[in-house]
Amino acid sequence: MKFLLVLLLIPLFTIPAFAESQTLPTDQGTLDVKISYDDVKTGQLTKIPIEFINPMTQKTQVHIDYRITIAESGKTLFQTPNLVHTSEGIINGFKFEFPQDGLYNIQIDAEGILFTPIPKESVTFDILVGEAAAQPSTPSTEEGGGCLIATATYGSELAPQVQQLRELRDNQLMNTESGIAFMSGFNELYYSFSPTIADLERESPVFKEIVKAGLTPMLSTLAIMENAETESEVLGLGLSVIALNLGMYIGLPAFGIVKVIQLRKN
Repeated sequence: MKFLLVLLLIPLFTIPAFAESQTLPTDQGTLDVKISYDDVKTGQLTKIPIEFINPMTQKTQVHIDYRITIAESGKTLFQTPNLVHTSEGIINGFKFEFPQDGLYNIQIDAEGILFTPIPKESVTFDILVGEAAAQPSTPSTEEGGGCLIATATYGSELAPQVQQLRELRDNQLMNTESGIAFMSGFNELYYSFSPTIADLERESPVFKEIVKAGLTPMLSTLAIMENAETESEVLGLGLSVIALNLGMYIGLPAFGIVKVIQLRKN
């Protein structure tokens, strides 16, 4: 199953890799927040640029009042003592020294836009440091996290298409052994490239529409699995969905290319 999934996603690997980055919406959806960082090493200051983005225009949102909190295992390690203001909407000078390997949570609270106070909106990023970063991680299913490409494509975690993917994962796949095994391999693959794809979508409306056009057939085939309940149903229907997608994304284009070549020869 992993091999078939890799075949489906081959085109995505042609996109060049950049420094690690994550872009997530605040809990009320007023802003998108992007953080970037290179290889994180314990005991060294790591530069973490932060950018606030207007989700409607996909441009940097200027004049933001914000607060940063960094925690590990529920223990706060750093917090800005007061609200900080960025007139440019970009924070380039923030640095933090991660003391040891582990999973760190960076929470960014926005409480003002264009000098206008707003009810606090928050977004939390997870950063794996050291040996922990080499281990595959499954983003939390709480608060609807995880579907990075779909969220960037359809503009909100509340979009019907994103809800469909989340419900399929939680109600079908995660309730069977084969589904859990599939998600473990899928997450290791998916989260190696999805932040980059999501960032490119936010930067390029044209690329976003291309991804949306590519996702639409796949979402239609995934509806087949909505009634799967037992282990055998999840496995059987899952293989059927993979076969359908192989036919649509690889078989049909290949058939079209062959036909064009034959016509040109004739």
